Amino acid sequence: MMPLQKACPNGVDVYFDNVGGEISDAVMNHLNRFARIPVCGAISSYNISASEDIGPRVQTKLIKTSALMQGFIVANYSDRFEEAAKDLAQWVKEDKLTYKETIIEGFDNIPDAFLGLFKGENVGKQLVKIS
Repeated sequence: MMPLQKACPNGVDVYFDNVGGEISDAVMNHLNRFARIPVCGAISSYNISASEDIGPRVQTKLIKTSALMQGFIVANYSDRFEEAAKDLAQWVKEDKLTYKETIIEGFDNIPDAFLGLFKGENVGKQLVKIS
């Protein structure tokens, strides 16, 4: 069984996409009816040439599942940043919101940590701990 099928045996209702690439391509094949896909980034394609930036052809998948895919930029909501920061901090305290992070140690490892972002080598936020 493929990892996505194992993790989502009943399909995908919501996929928050900020990476694009192979993972997003795989998810498109497992969308449930009326799935929702908010898209706020595509880091997997930030360093590829325009001729390589074709992406998946998802129109048929969206039509067949009646899914909704919508892009957004967080800056569009800058007037709510303070409110969001308070709410998010409270939710973390209450364990209503959890997060994952990848921590690499050492100033000399900054380039590797940065490049790893584009290769999917991190889980969650990529941090570099400098002692």
